[in-house]
Amino acid sequence: MSQEFERAREWFRSGRRVDMGELAADLAISRATLHRRVGSRDRLLGEILWSLSSASITRLWPSCVGRGAAGVADFVSGYVRYANDSPPFRDFLRREPERALRLLTTRASVCQQRTTAKLAELLSEEVAAGRLVPPLPVPDLAYLLVRIGESFVYTDVITGDAPDAAKAHAAVTALLT
Repeated sequence: MSQEFERAREWFRSGRRVDMGELAADLAISRATLHRRVGSRDRLLGEILWSLSSASITRLWPSCVGRGAAGVADFVSGYVRYANDSPPFRDFLRREPERALRLLTTRASVCQQRTTAKLAELLSEEVAAGRLVPPLPVPDLAYLLVRIGESFVYTDVITGDAPDAAKAHAAVTALLT
């Protein structure tokens, strides 16, 4: 990972807004150089968010209770819980809700694409092992499960209700059993 990415990630994790001008000044490079190296602010934030999500996914699946439908429900609710309990993520969501939703919940989103792909891999393994009979084709099911998770992460921004990982668990369980 580049020095620019690492510094921006440090700022994000500390709750600091990642401003491209400030980041360039801090790194003693021009904004043009920063943009050449990391792309737009949205791309940089998307990569930061994915790096944090990817790390949680890697830790999460091995610790899930059970496999098959129960394991998948535990995985999705654990992912929701991780996001809801992450101060840097919640700070970003409060500070820039529209940008956060755009970066995290659209098909163009690096995070949503990669999270859906990772979940599709996990689902495929469960199907191949005979532990899960998917109610939809695996790519569609992975996308739907990601959307269910998102619904219970961004609830406060969308409806004003409190985010709730238990509701994500119940929704995934209902879908898969």
